[in-house]
Amino acid sequence: MDDIKKAYTLHAKDVYRYLLSLSRDEDLSEDLTQETFLRAMKTMNKYDGSCKLSVWLCQIAKHLWYQHLEKRSRQKQVELTDDVQGSDSPEIAVMLRAQKADLYKAIHSLPESMREVVHMRLTGEFSFAEIGEILNKNENWARTTFYRAKQKIIEKMEGLT
Repeated sequence: MDDIKKAYTLHAKDVYRYLLSLSRDEDLSEDLTQETFLRAMKTMNKYDGSCKLSVWLCQIAKHLWYQHLEKRSRQKQVELTDDVQGSDSPEIAVMLRAQKADLYKAIHSLPESMREVVHMRLTGEFSFAEIGEILNKNENWARTTFYRAKQKIIEKMEGLT
C-alpha cells in the first residue's frame, strides 16, 4: 500500500498530463488518473520492473482511455461541440469550423503512433523526451514521428484547398 502511495505522489501529475493530452477533458483525465492508480494497486504484482514505473502507469492509463473510447462509441454519445468565438461574420465562423474539422480529420487519419505523439505534444505539452519515455521510445523517435506527422497533415490540408 505504501508503494502505491509513493507511486501516486511521484507520478500522478505525469499520468494526469498524459491522459489530458489524449482526452482534452480535465474532469475525465482526473477520473482516469484515479482509475489508473486503482488498477495499478490491484495489479502491482504484474509489474516486473522491465520499464520505468511511470511508463507502466501510462500504459495502464492508455488502456483505460481506449476502454473509455470504446464504451463511449458503443453508447453513441459522441458529441462534437466546437463553438467558434470572436468571428466577424457567420461566413467566417462556418469557414473556420470547416477548417478545424478538416484538421481534426487529418490528425485522425494518421497512424496511431503519430496521432498519439501529436496529441501529447500539442494538447499535453509534453517534451519530446517525455513523449519518448512514456511511449517506451527515445526522444529522437518522438521528434521524428512528430515531424513526419506534421508533414502528412500539411499534405492532407493542402490537398483540400
